[in-house]
Amino acid sequence: MAEFRHSAQLWQQFPELVAGVVRSTGIDATGKQGAGVDMAAVADLVCDGEARARRRLSVEPESSWPQIRAWRGAFTRMGEKPTRYRCAAEALLRRLRRAPEGLPRIHPLVDVCNALSVAFGIPVAAVDLDAVHGNLVVGHADGTEVYRDLAGAVTRPAAGEVIFADDAARAHARRWTHRQSGDSMLRDDSSTVLVVAEALHVDAEAEVSQLLAELTQHLRTAWSCVPQASLLSPQTPRFDLGAPTEDSPQRTLT
Repeated sequence: MAEFRHSAQLWQQFPELVAGVVRSTGIDATGKQGAGVDMAAVADLVCDGEARARRRLSVEPESSWPQIRAWRGAFTRMGEKPTRYRCAAEALLRRLRRAPEGLPRIHPLVDVCNALSVAFGIPVAAVDLDAVHGNLVVGHADGTEVYRDLAGAVTRPAAGEVIFADDAARAHARRWTHRQSGDSMLRDDSSTVLVVAEALHVDAEAEVSQLLAELTQHLRTAWSCVPQASLLSPQTPRFDLGAPTEDSPQRTLT
């Protein structure tokens, strides 16, 4: 069975990492596959998340948030310039601060994930699992992987860069939480989705747990889904991308 995990080398390099994952089926953006999505509920959830972020931004800039400072430090440790390659949460917060109309609407679940990302200051990625070949591993590139950006341009991550890679040597995200690929972005016909939230700051475990709890509730409310969610650690680093089993080592959240 295919799995999602972080490499042992990455856990050694970043032992403070807290990773939360949610898998769900039935993520329909159009209503064509079944009951569809409650767009009114999505709109309420997105507005609430953005409002929470704006309230916090009115008190302190995103650059001072401990969540963002921790990611900036991680980018520096990876040899990247943290103000050139910003984590996804910081990039969204900067965009929200400059956009009185709110963040652009992309896909109902992406919009919910973006709203939670800015509310918590934690990068959140939503991946179309039907576009992933086999396992999905967050780790250091060996230089052979292929990355396709949102515009369709193809590049190769440099050896040592932290990426999300599948068994077909396709990179589904570059520079860890900086930019997702166009191959696995959510589309109107996406159905089976993996959401990944990662944090490195002192209160990461509590906040990632809360983020996952809110996300799973949103999935139940807006999509009538029954998602599976887990926190990963060096002791329980793997998440099955199929249905969970009774002897699964995941720490499942309720």
